Amino acid sequence: MDHKVYILVVEDELEVMDALVKDLEKFEPFFPIETANTAKEAKEVIDYVLDHGHTIGLILCDHVLPGKNGVDLLIELQSDPHTSISKKVLVTGQAGQDDTILAINKADLDHYISKPWTEEELEMVVRDELTDFIIEQGKDLLSYMQILDAEKLSEAMRKKKMTDH
Repeated sequence: MDHKVYILVVEDELEVMDALVKDLEKFEPFFPIETANTAKEAKEVIDYVLDHGHTIGLILCDHVLPGKNGVDLLIELQSDPHTSISKKVLVTGQAGQDDTILAINKADLDHYISKPWTEEELEMVVRDELTDFIIEQGKDLLSYMQILDAEKLSEAMRKKKMTDH
């Protein structure tokens, strides 16, 4: 079984979810995309992915969700050793300053994207966050060269080579 690194999109509005997934299509051959409409569903998807020996590399999460909000979900995921390593991006138009500060301080938020986003902005953030995740996790950097930040991956490989000698 191949170990896979997943992208999880948590968004309750179907049109927004579809737009996010469409804008992430180019990453899917390397990073399977899973979706969830609520915090509860997100936890179920995460449990399923982890139970099958995979990891969640990136979580793109809306703030306003039915039940538990996105910031609270991200804080909860940060306290779990299996998901604390995941890169966390809040994608929202409705998180107030207090909620955003809470996400930064308590959920170790990696990035904030306000709605509406541009495809270029989303792609850049996703590429940067996944590149950092892959480097931090010591994955096979070479296999991600064509989709992630090749320059950053090359630099990480040079550094690793120097420390291995």
